[in-house]
Parts: sequence; structure tokens; C-alpha cells
Amino acid sequence: MNAKEIAKLAIEALEDKKAEEIKIIDISNISTIADYFIIASGTNKSQIQTMTDNVAEVLGRAGHPEKHIEGYQNANWILMDFQDIIVHVFDKENRLFYDLERIWRDGTIIEKESL
Repeated sequence: MNAKEIAKLAIEALEDKKAEEIKIIDISNISTIADYFIIASGTNKSQIQTMTDNVAEVLGRAGHPEKHIEGYQNANWILMDFQDIIVHVFDKENRLFYDLERIWRDGTIIEKESL
């Protein structure tokens, strides 16, 4: 599986658990840490943890287990590192505060259909 296919699976797993405001940023031309950032929001701690659990399960079954997960206990910003993609799941307040879309504005925001 290439990075696009992995990203598509992650997005579908997030959508399955009602993620909001999903953004995909192609950072392959500006960074070596990953090809894509996927940023999504949840409404509460339980939903955010459920979304990340689903991403981990779906990608794990596809042969791409996460390398690292950070922030699961607090669930206000969970970072999931899958090497080629990095999934960020925020609560609304922390998403506004950290504003990754602004920080990584040199990347290219792409639509799911483009993957």
C-alpha cells in the first residue's frame, strides 16, 4: 500500500466514527517526516478515542500498525504516527488553538477524492 491508499483508509475510518472537519495536507514536498497530515475533530473525549481506536484497527488489519500514539489519555489532541501519514485528532478548542492548518500552510490541502 502506498501513502495515498493508507491515507484513504484512515479517512474512511475517521468518517465511520463521525469525525468532523477532516483536512488532508500533502506535506511530501516540504517535509521528510511524512507524506500526509490528516487532521480531524471530535466532539468529546470518548468520540475522539473511538475515532483513533478505529483508525488503529483498520490500518492495523491492513498491515500498517501505528509506530507511535501520543495524547490518548487526555484525548484533547491525539497524534498517530503511521510513518507515511500522521493523523491528528483534536477536540474543537485545541484544534483552534494549535491551528496546524496555518502552521503547515506551505503544504497542499487536498480533497479526499484526489487520493
